[in-house]
Amino acid sequence: MDYFNFHTHHFTNQSNILELVNQYPQEFDAMIPYYSVGIHPWYIKEDQIEEDLRIIEEKLQTQNCLAIGECGLDKRIEIKFEQQILVFEKQLALAEKYKKPVVIHCVAAFQEVIAIKKKMKITVPMVIHGFSKNSQIANQLIAAGFYISFGKYLLRNPDLKMVFEQIPNDRFFLETDTIEESIKQVYALAAEYKNITIKELQEIISSNHNAIFEK
Repeated sequence: MDYFNFHTHHFTNQSNILELVNQYPQEFDAMIPYYSVGIHPWYIKEDQIEEDLRIIEEKLQTQNCLAIGECGLDKRIEIKFEQQILVFEKQLALAEKYKKPVVIHCVAAFQEVIAIKKKMKITVPMVIHGFSKNSQIANQLIAAGFYISFGKYLLRNPDLKMVFEQIPNDRFFLETDTIEESIKQVYALAAEYKNITIKELQEIISSNHNAIFEK
């Protein structure tokens, strides 16, 4: 593995890239070698929750399922926040049961996500994907034991440079999510921002990968 794409919706099937492909319970592609599976808060359907959770639990017991998610909380959608919390907590319970890391979608609900981690005493790694916020929130997440994954907004928003520079090297991942740019482009910018070589960055990401997936 030269490159690790922590979260993507596009499987590119390149031999030197390990891709953690996002999958949904009802739209599952068995041909994808490594994936996460979860109920995204945008797609919560009340009459489908239990069936989705059943499928997720089934997939979590396979070797190819590396993580649960993306799942989480989003205050900018119309789905009731209380229901989002309920579905999120049920998925966290499954993550604990099967000892799988969690890919987290979080919009305007960082304090709630931190509080739920503490309340449920979650021990598995929790990774906030697609981070786009300031150093204050990043530091709160790091202090609470989260990892942070950067991608789209790192490429799009130069203001994130200072935030990214300050993230401890043992607490971040890189991703492409839904963008067309490649993970190699994300790595190139990340290496520039951290003032290290691509090889040094690859070693950092590989170490972080092993820390959360090779337990």
